[in-house]
Amino acid sequence: MLDRRLQLHLATWLGQWPAGPGLHVVRSHRRAQPAWDGRLRPAIAVSTGRSTVLSVPPDRAAAVRALVDRPRERLIQALPAAVGQPDWTTHDGPFRWSLAPAPLPDVGEWIPPTSPGLPDWLRLFDRDVLVVRAPDGRYLAGAAIKRHDKYGHELAVGTAPAARGRGLARRLVAQAARRVLDEGAVPTYLHNDDNRASARVAEAAGFPDRGWRSFGVYPP
Repeated sequence: MLDRRLQLHLATWLGQWPAGPGLHVVRSHRRAQPAWDGRLRPAIAVSTGRSTVLSVPPDRAAAVRALVDRPRERLIQALPAAVGQPDWTTHDGPFRWSLAPAPLPDVGEWIPPTSPGLPDWLRLFDRDVLVVRAPDGRYLAGAAIKRHDKYGHELAVGTAPAARGRGLARRLVAQAARRVLDEGAVPTYLHNDDNRASARVAEAAGFPDRGWRSFGVYPP
């Protein structure tokens, strides 16, 4: 049975869950509103393999439904134009979640995203971010939480090039996942198929590949 928090997250985030076999284009006002970082996400899909829900703005549903008979790769390629953002990028990769993060030791501290020395991507967040610093204060690695709704929170992680290979990212992801669970939500983790380093981090942190997929249109 699917975890209740995950089911509520998908229903809230996408506009419908579950759905029957096949691809279902769902009209959702959330696709026309700013997401966690103030930018639009005009198309988001989650697929179990048997069933796929593709969430799009209400005024773009007809254009997207005209694409559903195309092979998956061609559908994803055509999505940006169909949702009115022809120059935006696409995501396609595993959709992971965890109810039991790996029992790795904590490694980071939660600090405000306005703290000095943090990379720009961490400054997009409006709540504390999880950071590892060197003894001299240099940023080494960080993780943050995308709070899509009260039921599902997506994790993001990044490591400075000089600090890679130390296992920091996996420990940060596991630590952040425990915080999400403590907040009563389920932690999720997405990455593109070609990001093998991110896949290894996810597996080591307790986010297995269950065969679920996610694809969508994102700001460049």
